[in-house]
Amino acid sequence: MSTPRDLLIVAMDVAPDRPVESGDLSLALAGAEVVDLLAAEAVALDGDLIVPNLRVPLPEGLLDEAASALVREAPYESVENWLWRRGRGLPSAYLAALEKEGLVARQRGRWTLVSSGRAALVDSPARSRAADRWATGEPVLAQLAAAAGIREVSDEDSAKVTDEALDTVLATVHDAVTELEAVRQRKGVEDAAFDNVWRGM
Repeated sequence: MSTPRDLLIVAMDVAPDRPVESGDLSLALAGAEVVDLLAAEAVALDGDLIVPNLRVPLPEGLLDEAASALVREAPYESVENWLWRRGRGLPSAYLAALEKEGLVARQRGRWTLVSSGRAALVDSPARSRAADRWATGEPVLAQLAAAAGIREVSDEDSAKVTDEALDTVLATVHDAVTELEAVRQRKGVEDAAFDNVWRGM
C-alpha cells in the first residue's frame, strides 16, 4: 500500500468543488510519506520529531527515496520541517512515477487536477485499489485528502484515527496547509495593494 500514490490517484480521479492547489497537495503527499514510513517501521515519532530506524530498502521507489532523505542525526527533523522540505515538487515526482509505470497516459487537451496537465489515469489494479480505499472512507487517506482540498474535513474522520503518531502527522499537515493559505491570502492583499498604488501613479 502506498498512501502518497493513492492520494495522487484520488486527486486525479475525484472531481472536487475547486481545483487542488499544488502546494496543498505537496504538503499532503509529504505527510503521506511519513504515514507509510511509520507503517513500515522505518521511522518513529518522538513528539513531533521524525526518528529514523535502521535503514532498510523499501519496495516503492519514491518511498525509499524519502527514507534516504531523512535526517539521521539528533536533534532530527520535525514533521513540519519535513513537509516543507520534502513536499517541494512532490506531485510532479509521483505523477512521473505513475506515468513511467504506465498508470497514467498523456492526452491532448485533457485538463486534470495536477499542475502538469494533459495526464489521465488508465484503468489499472493500482487505480482500483486507491478507489476501494477511498470508497471505504479509510480515515488517514480521507484526512490527507481533506488537507489537500479534495474533500471537506470531517470530525468523524478525525475521531477514527486513534494512533497518536498518525494523529500528530495529520494535524501537522492540516496546520501547514492552513499556514500556506494564510501566506497566499497575505500575498494576494499585498499584490492588490501594489496594483492600486500602480494604478494611482
